[in-house]
Amino acid sequence: MPELPEVETVRRGLEPAMVGARFVAVEQRRPDLRFPFPARFPARLVGARVEGLSRRAKYLVADLSSGESLIMHLGMTGRFTVAAPGAGGAMLGEFHHEAGGLPAHDHVVFSFDTGARITYNDVRRFGYMDLVPTAGLATCRHFATLGLEPLGNALSGEVLADLFARRIAPLKAALLDQRLIAGLGNIYVCEALFRARLHPEAPAGSIATKTGRPRASAHRLAQTIRAVLEEAVAAGGSTLRDFAHADGSLGYFQHAFQVYDREGEPCVTPGCGHVVRRIVQSGRSTFFCEGCQRR
Repeated sequence: MPELPEVETVRRGLEPAMVGARFVAVEQRRPDLRFPFPARFPARLVGARVEGLSRRAKYLVADLSSGESLIMHLGMTGRFTVAAPGAGGAMLGEFHHEAGGLPAHDHVVFSFDTGARITYNDVRRFGYMDLVPTAGLATCRHFATLGLEPLGNALSGEVLADLFARRIAPLKAALLDQRLIAGLGNIYVCEALFRARLHPEAPAGSIATKTGRPRASAHRLAQTIRAVLEEAVAAGGSTLRDFAHADGSLGYFQHAFQVYDREGEPCVTPGCGHVVRRIVQSGRSTFFCEGCQRR
């Protein structure tokens, strides 16, 4: 599933084609994706202008002049193709290895008054779209329980300590809890924990004192989370497949992986001497170095 950097990359690619443009036609080619489309989906979009395009966790949000917001989730295999007048299409999305992005999997086509055309393709149909009142966006069913955004200054050692204090759940599990921090996924949590030299099975509360104050490890973790995400956004994400930027060039943050998917390989830390291990936590692979990441 695409993680925050992949979704942010898609947002940046869609923004020039969508913001300020007005829907002139919407072709909905099936009644549902992961969930049914909202009632009168095309009719509620046609005529509306896109006022802004943002990201909340792993969701894309287009605020419309109609007073509604279009919420889009890529699921596991969702992707967008942007075709501008007189130019070829640029693929923006994830996992187009299955069926090669065949037209049979083009489920929604947005046409704009600028001549731009955006097609949503989804092989497995785990993505979905919804329309909700913009005024109630923060409390809608998609966002009401989401935690804070991990990019930017909102995430700090103090905030992590406050969130994790007295929690006995493994540190990795707490970081993946979308009710606490929204948008983090398996890849970037593994990488951040390695850079912060924290063991993924350590109790989440271990980064805080008994009084709830942040330890040095809490500050390190907050800094590494932001750094890893920012580097991944700049690189265009880590799809482990053919992920494309808006200009069509491929971005592979996985070339910078220090532990993820490197089981059995030597640790990159000079003088460490250990190899990367893989364990399974809550059904997900965790990669770490037991020499650098001690409990």
